[in-house]
Amino acid sequence: MNTLNIDRISTHSPYQDLYIYYLEGSLIREEESHLGPEFLGNWAEEDSSFLFFAQPSKGLVQSIVNKDKRLRFVDEFHFTYEEWLGGKVKPHKVSQFLIVPPWENLQQGYGELKILLNPGVVFGASLHPTTRDCLLALLEIPDRLLSYRVLDLGTGTGILAIGAALLGAERVLAIDNNPLAVRTATLNVKLNGLEESIEVREGLAEDLVESPFDLLIANIHYDIILKLVKGEGFLKKKFFILSGLMRSQAKDIKLELSRYPVEIVHEWDNDMVWHTILGRIKIF
Repeated sequence: MNTLNIDRISTHSPYQDLYIYYLEGSLIREEESHLGPEFLGNWAEEDSSFLFFAQPSKGLVQSIVNKDKRLRFVDEFHFTYEEWLGGKVKPHKVSQFLIVPPWENLQQGYGELKILLNPGVVFGASLHPTTRDCLLALLEIPDRLLSYRVLDLGTGTGILAIGAALLGAERVLAIDNNPLAVRTATLNVKLNGLEESIEVREGLAEDLVESPFDLLIANIHYDIILKLVKGEGFLKKKFFILSGLMRSQAKDIKLELSRYPVEIVHEWDNDMVWHTILGRIKIF
């Protein structure tokens, strides 16, 4: 089970440095509880563990590995916090969305929608072009999502789920298969006081696509998006936002979409690398 130090994701300023230790094998929760106050969280990828610390902790990690024969020390990395997230975490705007870290005191202006967001060590602070373009796509949906039921697959920090709720979505289900992301998104939902509108849940995207929702948001891996598009539940939605796609992948997805009663409303690309697709199911 992945864990996250709650105090470090609530209202504290960002870390200066991140020390990441890559292990082969999965830590159990009891082992994580012995990693001390500088331990930030464990990002699990299949049968691998990436342990995040705010201070150098190789000796501590090695001692855990030495006691558990299921684990193998693979590599270590050192990034500044800004390098890890792709830029400085500071207030910024994406159209009418005002994204503010909770350690900054900044009031929203007229017509702005303020999102309090602490990304912790999870991607999704709207610094990546796919996240920004997904926020822009939300603004192009008719009626601004009023009374919509929204399914956000691969929610990460929860920023897109929060954006949808602020635009008037009646219900948002935010899904991620990584407990560390689920924990981060849950805390960001609480920061924005949106617990009544947004449910954050751990799960696989493929298991939820059949659910009855008006809008599907999927800023996730290409192979999962391809499975979603081919699934019967995809055509039960009114609108969809597909992102996280590189040029050749977006081309393949659009080819698959051409087989169905689908209209591409808008497409974004950044430097011809990252693509985001906003589409409508024509049967609605």
